[in-house]
Amino acid sequence: MTVSPANDTDPAGEEAAPGGPARPGLLLLFLCLADLMVVLDATIVNVALPSMKSGLGMTQTDLQWVVNGYALLFGGFLMLGGKLGDLFGRKRLFLIGVVMFTVASVVNGFAESSLVLIVGRCLQGVAGALIAPTGLSIINTSFKDTSMRTKALGAWGTIAAAGGALGLLLGGVLSSALSWHWIFFINLPVGLVVLLGSRLIPDSRERGENPSVDYVGAVTLTGGLLLLVLALSHGQSWGWTSARLLGTVATALLLLAAFLVASVRSRSPIVRLGIFRIRTLAVADLVLLMLTSGIFSMFFFSSLYLQDVLEYSPIRAGLAFLPAAIGVMVGATLAQPVVKRLGPVAVGSAGLVVGAAGMLFLARLPVEGDYAGGLLPGLLTLSIGLGLAFVPVTLLATSGVPEEDAGLASGLYQTVQEIGGAIGLAVLSALAVRRAAAELDGSSAADTASQVAAQVAGFRTAFLGGAVALLAGAVVLAALLRKRHVDPVMEQAANSEAQPA
Repeated sequence: MTVSPANDTDPAGEEAAPGGPARPGLLLLFLCLADLMVVLDATIVNVALPSMKSGLGMTQTDLQWVVNGYALLFGGFLMLGGKLGDLFGRKRLFLIGVVMFTVASVVNGFAESSLVLIVGRCLQGVAGALIAPTGLSIINTSFKDTSMRTKALGAWGTIAAAGGALGLLLGGVLSSALSWHWIFFINLPVGLVVLLGSRLIPDSRERGENPSVDYVGAVTLTGGLLLLVLALSHGQSWGWTSARLLGTVATALLLLAAFLVASVRSRSPIVRLGIFRIRTLAVADLVLLMLTSGIFSMFFFSSLYLQDVLEYSPIRAGLAFLPAAIGVMVGATLAQPVVKRLGPVAVGSAGLVVGAAGMLFLARLPVEGDYAGGLLPGLLTLSIGLGLAFVPVTLLATSGVPEEDAGLASGLYQTVQEIGGAIGLAVLSALAVRRAAAELDGSSAADTASQVAAQVAGFRTAFLGGAVALLAGAVVLAALLRKRHVDPVMEQAANSEAQPA
């Protein structure tokens, strides 16, 4: 392909506008709607599980796979989805993912057996692994203007941070007002709207006639990530020292080691290892690992506190998380203009510290407390901090990379979120269980009040661990990134903004 002197195409063959797409608002809306489907479906089923169990006669194992089947396939295929978008076209892979996700949602809605529902959830996970990284890379390659890109990443980060709470709320409302089938049917109109707006999504062309794929690397990476997420998700139930868990982890590590060998030998690896030399990306992904390991516990343990201790109904518990979603939006909105003035490191570190303060407040939850005075202040503080942190961390993790690696960087970003959440929930759950057992002092015949008090003590320990993770992220971000590291990222964005049409 011949590139004109005006340089109106990027090296990857993407059509680029000097400051961004012609209709940026609508493009961002369609991309974020698709991502919202993916994020919501990670939590929307949780409130509806009892209805599914009675309606389809499901076992406890079946219910676990309704949740874990989605998470496993999503986390396992993210890296591959991002790289395939780079090779074969981001728009193409994004739309394939939207179609797959919508069709799988309809299948789930009409499911009359647990097998169909579980298979449909697994298909949703694979489809989500195509949508999430390609959608994020489309934002990074389409929004050239610094301010526009920050706002777009702010919207994307808001969905990532607030989507879990919205999923709990929407799941409670739909399953209570209609039936559990509608938590899947709701994706049909959303998917159709995204497909109708597909003409606004910039296209990307293949680099060469026959893009090569490192199939060995693809299989070993995907298999290793699948097994790693599986082990982390089931550590508590299997036992952290069980042969089953240790064997799964060992197999995962062997596959990931084989992937590294394949990447070194391949001419076109799934993950170009040189991308980790980009300091901003490497540090931001490390910080994101700490951030997500801390916040996933917030949703999990707060939900248990609301329903087990305060005795909230599922729909009331979902509504209780609405202020958290609003807080994330407020924090992300505040971050967007400040990042350009103070820089992503200062804003990101401040957001992590504010989030840690919210976690520390939650670590003081009383046994006989209430929502307004006990849980709400901590949720609001934490959620505002998350909004402040997600925008700059997302900017650092996905910007400043070559155009041909945009999907790879986005895949890394999404994968780190999944792995971080799984690690955090596994570790903090183990700490909570151990603290609760210590409170009971090994007594299995304790009265109900003592059991509740021990459970809340476990929650406090988990929240304290989450606060430590967020503070560690703030220290790492401030210590490992200096102005000289961040300047190339901001300058690249400024150069893209000044590029002539």
